[in-house]
Amino acid sequence: MSAKYIFVTGGVVSSLGKGLAAASIGCLLEARGLKVNLLKFDPYLNVDPGTMSPFQHGEVYVTDDGAETDLDLGHYERFTHARMRRENNCTAGRIYETIITKERRGDYLGKTVQVIPHVTDEIKAAIRKVASEVDVAIVEIGGTVGDIESLPFLEAIRQMRQEQGREKVVFVHVTLVPYINASGELKTKPTQHSVKELREIGIQPDILLCRTDRFLPADIKSKIALFCSVQKDAVITAKDVGNIYEVPIVLAGEGLDTQIVRCLGMEPGECNLKPWGTLVERLRGLQDEVSIAIVGKYVEFQESYKSLNEALVHGGLANNVRVNVVWLEAEGLEGENWENQLEGFDGILVPGGFGKRGIPGMLRGITFARTRKVPFLGICLGMQCAVIEYARNVCGLQGADSSEFDPSTPHRVIYKLRELRGIDELGGTMRLGAWTARLKPDTFAYEAYGQAEISERHRHRYEFNREYEATLVANGLEIAGETPDSTYVEIVEVRDHPWFLGCQFHPEFKSRPLDPHPLFKAFVGASLAHRGKRSAKLSEASPSPGQLIEESTQPSS
Repeated sequence: MSAKYIFVTGGVVSSLGKGLAAASIGCLLEARGLKVNLLKFDPYLNVDPGTMSPFQHGEVYVTDDGAETDLDLGHYERFTHARMRRENNCTAGRIYETIITKERRGDYLGKTVQVIPHVTDEIKAAIRKVASEVDVAIVEIGGTVGDIESLPFLEAIRQMRQEQGREKVVFVHVTLVPYINASGELKTKPTQHSVKELREIGIQPDILLCRTDRFLPADIKSKIALFCSVQKDAVITAKDVGNIYEVPIVLAGEGLDTQIVRCLGMEPGECNLKPWGTLVERLRGLQDEVSIAIVGKYVEFQESYKSLNEALVHGGLANNVRVNVVWLEAEGLEGENWENQLEGFDGILVPGGFGKRGIPGMLRGITFARTRKVPFLGICLGMQCAVIEYARNVCGLQGADSSEFDPSTPHRVIYKLRELRGIDELGGTMRLGAWTARLKPDTFAYEAYGQAEISERHRHRYEFNREYEATLVANGLEIAGETPDSTYVEIVEVRDHPWFLGCQFHPEFKSRPLDPHPLFKAFVGASLAHRGKRSAKLSEASPSPGQLIEESTQPSS
């Protein structure tokens, strides 16, 4: 199969939504019956984002094969049926690492190694790798046109058009058309300058996706088309939307998929977005609501929890409720009156993270959920903290901790992987990717999944210490899931509770808007039930209007 290529670039400013644009293009082409794959190039020199700060990079998205990748790959998987792997995310660091390895090995036979052709050839090889066995490969170039670090990638895709021909390559440029309130005008100059930057390096965009807060009028589209040398119908309004799942529908309404298949000379079927239309209508029509508190370490930068936030939306859809997420900084629960911050929530979630900052606040949040019978979901670090909290406060193991936080703890209920002891390098030294787990019957986990064996994605260095299993289980903690060889504990639960579950893996990475993850469906469902019980108690405690009238007419003593 000879694939065709769509290259997505961005200009003017960062964070315009190139990732969502690429994912939406994939969604639209799949809706026309085409098979797609996607690739994200990141121009930074890190080999992968695994060791980058969440405040710098946002979420690290993990694939089944254990790759630590950019969060845009989460969008790709949520919007399309393409399954991401290591080759679907490539950084400049990885490109240069490959080239230097080849040079040291003597593969270049003494030649001078240069950006052109060696770097650009390696980039093109990465593109071709994801293009086998699909109709269309969609490639997103990270960064902004004009950045020096992205120049080799832009040169490589320029060469791709030269080699493949115009009928097999489409350039889609995401740009900005701001509305200036003071003058009441839409301004096209940023878009014109961005396209000018592209043309200076030899790339003429075929389609412009114009980010704006309103639909572009015909005269603005005509002006952009004239100055940027594109067809008027190829100037697409990428309007701000209420939720990200509206993006494919808005772009289809603007005719984006029609322009793409025209440029590529393809004649696929009609675009069937009915499932997405139904999804968006359901989202808009949600009336009931549950409030979930997320007690985390990186809540100031919510991109750190992108997949988690989306998975809660999916879990809400499965229960026909809107999920109101309230982000609580874990360190904020370490002071006085911390309980007041947790009052009134229908569920509490403690997500993943690394390091000891904020751990006391997380433990307090877990104590509140356990003792007040509030539905609780702990993910990765959240599960480990749940074990520590239970060991200290239920089992009486004073000073119980993780060896990550306190290497001298007398009770290391969480400890470092045996095979990683003595390894100091951080990159690629975790239990990563898909691992199989077997579930115990009659547990919250088994009820949620409805099956005995599951596969979930991991990203962590520390594990449940099975030396303490007997003590914890004797005091009411349940081991609800473990690896088939019984080496690693995957899920713990507290049975004397409406719904309390901690999982060592990251279920959010496998949740989809059209296929919500079982654990988020169950967690939101339990939170909804808890909300109902709280409302019933409040109703019983509040006197009825009749009672108030009766009491007001009683004579005073």
